Amino acid sequence: MEDIHITSVGVTEIEELQRISIQTFVDTFASHNAERDMAQYLEESFSQEKLMAELGDAGSAFYFARSGEQVIGYVKINTGAAQTEVLGDRALEIERIYVRKEYHGKNIGQLLYEQAFRIAREKDMDFVWLGVWEKNARALRFYEKNGFSPFGQHIFRLGGDDQIDILVKKTLK
Repeated sequence: MEDIHITSVGVTEIEELQRISIQTFVDTFASHNAERDMAQYLEESFSQEKLMAELGDAGSAFYFARSGEQVIGYVKINTGAAQTEVLGDRALEIERIYVRKEYHGKNIGQLLYEQAFRIAREKDMDFVWLGVWEKNARALRFYEKNGFSPFGQHIFRLGGDDQIDILVKKTLK
């Protein structure tokens, strides 16, 4: 397999971030959700304005996985008040890890996951946590394999549909 490298996403890469965000979200969830709910969510969550605000938030960071110059996946992490559920200053949230479907099974998600954990250790965090849709069996298996344990749930609103995310965490200390 070609050399994969992880790079920090900057504001000049907003179009690339929007493209990979929409593509991977649609690939992952479109077949399980109503078209109007998907369209509403994509418009609200992946507009350039929304993504620019997230990029400008000091508590959030995005990283691309690249094969050559091609973006093949990304991770978004949050700390402090940027977390979707604020679990304290010693917690790091992985809000999104998405990989283009043709790269599934090639350890790209694992590389992005490891990037999040490098940052969590650099920031001396106590734990890493995230929410996974209860119907996303592939992601649930991935996090279980990587030592995460469930600790709760919250509602994830996809368009007009309230869905349940399982909250999982992994302690670092």
